[in-house]
Amino acid sequence: MPTRWLKLTIAYDGGAYAGWQIQPDKPTIQGTFEATWQQLTQESLRVTAAGRTDAGVHALGQVVGLATATRLSNDELLRGLNALLPEGIAVVSVDDAPEKFHATYDAIGKQYQYRIHNARSRSVFSRHFAWHYPQPLDAAVMHAAGQALLGKHDFSSFETAGSERPDSIRTVHELIVARGAGEHHDRVTLNVHGDGFLYNMVRTIVGTLIEVGTGKRDINWPAEVLAARDRRRAGQTAPPHGLFLVRVDY
Repeated sequence: MPTRWLKLTIAYDGGAYAGWQIQPDKPTIQGTFEATWQQLTQESLRVTAAGRTDAGVHALGQVVGLATATRLSNDELLRGLNALLPEGIAVVSVDDAPEKFHATYDAIGKQYQYRIHNARSRSVFSRHFAWHYPQPLDAAVMHAAGQALLGKHDFSSFETAGSERPDSIRTVHELIVARGAGEHHDRVTLNVHGDGFLYNMVRTIVGTLIEVGTGKRDINWPAEVLAARDRRRAGQTAPPHGLFLVRVDY
């Protein structure tokens, strides 16, 4: 059968894994997915992903690209993979893709979400999926301060050393910080959409806006951090377990 190209959307709980990218002697999402694919199709292959999420980071809509000669239909692949994958990883969809589709290089935008459990007491049920931050946060002020990051900028101040990217220029299209209503009042959520993100960029934005939300820094501080182009000027890197890759645009 001739080779065909596929685009798979997968969701995962990253808590038990050392990130997306395959690593020697460590459990990874990529390694688990490729082993499951081989078990189902008898094919040994390397897949591409829209982004290499770090250890502990989750995904609602990670995109995987691959070329296959399997005779299994897309629906059979969906059902077969989900029957074999561990319960913390699920295939959401299997779709045909253009020839030479590359999940990383063909992406034109991504949306991330960061969840904060903002209450004095920790949450038993969201402890693996939200950062417990007990000090009161002003979500409206965090949102207002974050608007300085919209547009095309050099985000060096929000990038952890070790990135392989050739430059630090990125465009943020939307950044929303909001507190939940009713029974979700203890949740503060940051949603950010852009053309791409640097290593730990979203988590550093969160750590920076947290300082504004507690009143330790004023509303103009994130703009000053951005202009400095110096990681030492920004806030802490927020923990990984509150971060979700929501979707990828093509």
